[in-house]
Amino acid sequence: MTQAADPVHRSSWRVWVSAARLRTLPAAVAPVVVGSAVAGHERKFDPVASAICLVFALLVQVGANFANDYYDFVHGADTEHRVGPRRAVASGLVTPGAMRGAMAAVFAVAFLLGLSLIAWGGPWMLVVGVACILSGIAYTGGPWPLGYHGLGDLFVFVFFGLVAVSTTYFVQAGRVSLHALLAGAAMGALAANILLVNNYRDAATDAAAHKKTLVVRFGPRFARIQFAASIVFALAVPVAFWATGYGKGCLLPLLVAPLASSHFHRLRSARTPAELVALLGDTAKLAAIFAALFATGIVL
Repeated sequence: MTQAADPVHRSSWRVWVSAARLRTLPAAVAPVVVGSAVAGHERKFDPVASAICLVFALLVQVGANFANDYYDFVHGADTEHRVGPRRAVASGLVTPGAMRGAMAAVFAVAFLLGLSLIAWGGPWMLVVGVACILSGIAYTGGPWPLGYHGLGDLFVFVFFGLVAVSTTYFVQAGRVSLHALLAGAAMGALAANILLVNNYRDAATDAAAHKKTLVVRFGPRFARIQFAASIVFALAVPVAFWATGYGKGCLLPLLVAPLASSHFHRLRSARTPAELVALLGDTAKLAAIFAALFATGIVL
């Protein structure tokens, strides 16, 4: 048996589950839940369209994670000095070719599924779907990787916030509203915090690989300010909903304020990679809890 075949032989389903990075999936689920809730508030909820949006979002997230695993290895960002969970390609558990093929397959399925949304949203859904997939690749791949030039946070804010929520709302309600965009901005801010914690942990190896994330460019103090500002903005959005005519139930997400505050203090006091790995998972959970409370309040 050749050495090249060995990693493929060792790549079990557990390796692929790990490469899919399940901890990041709440970032894909949360905006679809909130967008559907805004549509439901207007009695426009469509369970089929909502379900298609959800599966599409999950596939794009997994595809982007596979792309990140592959392209970070190609660019040298994932090395033996990297902290945190191991990456499948860099650790030799999956060959680069196998990961590239898996990435292409997941994105292909996402594209085919997304085509069905044309029945609800018209030809614009093709544009949105292609943009989501290309951006998932361009985050760490292509001639000018977004994540390597400090645009990763903006990418997450736009596609896992504004686009995800407003598109989910649009295919059900037939339009885009200010409330859908506001909700999308809140979810985008919380999703960007997930990436921020990841980049905060990887700052040293990212800098060595010339991956100029915002943490690398502006330092940890700036990252902590960004983290706190994102939380404050997200918590202000439910208040804006209430102030513009929605019921008091929209204020339910404010219940996460103490938890969000504790996350900021954990980020500020973190001294080991293990602390940041734990915080990364908890930041994703916070986005999911916020989305669940917000959606419940909107519907009520």
